[in-house]
Amino acid sequence: MSLANILVHVDSKPRTAARVALGVQIAARAGARLTGVFAEKADAHHVGAVASWPSPRYTAAVESARAEFTTATAALGERAGFFDLNRGSDTEINHRFVELARTYDLVILGQSHEAEPVPAKLPEHTIHDCGRPVLVVPYVGSYPNIGQRPLFAWHSSRGAARAAFDAVPLLAKNCDALVVEVARKSDQRDEFAERLVANLANHGVVARYQHFVVDEIAVMDTLLSAASDHAADLIAIGAFDQGTQSLFGHGAGTRHILAHMTAPVLFSHG
Repeated sequence: MSLANILVHVDSKPRTAARVALGVQIAARAGARLTGVFAEKADAHHVGAVASWPSPRYTAAVESARAEFTTATAALGERAGFFDLNRGSDTEINHRFVELARTYDLVILGQSHEAEPVPAKLPEHTIHDCGRPVLVVPYVGSYPNIGQRPLFAWHSSRGAARAAFDAVPLLAKNCDALVVEVARKSDQRDEFAERLVANLANHGVVARYQHFVVDEIAVMDTLLSAASDHAADLIAIGAFDQGTQSLFGHGAGTRHILAHMTAPVLFSHG
């Protein structure tokens, strides 16, 4: 998949800058268009019992974010655009953002944090429902570039397969990649994992394969530890895979990674 149109979430808080900077870097490398969509929780303006929307505070936040986005994306020229979602409640933002995200090649969001004026479940809803790869940026740290040292969280599932190849357009040529399969004691090692490594090589990705066997409770932490040891600048994961033998079964693993990520994570939901 090539990238032609990228969506990045924008709000009024400082962490927006990290997401936009990463979006600019990816768009510049891919020759893609980058659209910033402003979305954050806000109340209507009340005068007595009469409510009106948008409030002056919300409008000021939108215009400030628009100005900062325009400055940050100046190098992209006409390939940058800005859109106000124009909604203030959790339900409306989640619903409308997901519908918008479905029309893009890649979606960039920030990790949920209590200090951010964004619905806490926005990343989770977007990953689960939009049908597009979603890149989530941690709420701490600087990530001006990704794709030099990716880690692929692998097991034989539809989501993991999608994530591996959704990540390819984000990778530097001849990058140092690691394919990690973390299995429970009752699981069988994927007999075709080395075929994945060979196919990645056809895409200019130099990868090696590691297999870990752990107790069930340690699956996610083992994956994050492997990412730390590899100094991974990107983790590609299949999200919300189904089945009791799935690495991310029933969403618990996806939510754990969303809560504890230490590098940008590309989630793909098959």
